[in-house]
Amino acid sequence: MYLYPEYLHVHFPYGGGHSQHGVYPHPPSGTAPPGALQAEAGAAAGEESYIENILRYNRGKIGTFYMTYENNSQWNAKVFRGIIETAGRDHLIISDPQTGKRFLLLMVNLDYVEFDEPLTYIPPKISPYIQSELITR
Repeated sequence: MYLYPEYLHVHFPYGGGHSQHGVYPHPPSGTAPPGALQAEAGAAAGEESYIENILRYNRGKIGTFYMTYENNSQWNAKVFRGIIETAGRDHLIISDPQTGKRFLLLMVNLDYVEFDEPLTYIPPKISPYIQSELITR
């Protein structure tokens, strides 16, 4: 889900497309607002530091994935070890290097991941204003 402040859509059921600050512009049908493609650029500069992005940066590396499954009578916690194939907002796909078996794991169950090698990590950019506030305090 992308949020585009410059294209904020507000519905007024009884007419008018105005607010106290003016008219909210609507993007033309079938077009993406400026900056929308940048958000999908993968490892683009300024990408936010979400777990799925960190896992994508480390695609092909072997990790140990610790998962918790609440209210499960057979197993409450489970450990998976495998190669990161891909990661999405709510899921992760790994493969067992010995059997080739693939696992689709849900991010909601992921507790943490261990790696035996250094990680590729691109820290998020911090605005100059916030950076100056961090330094001065």
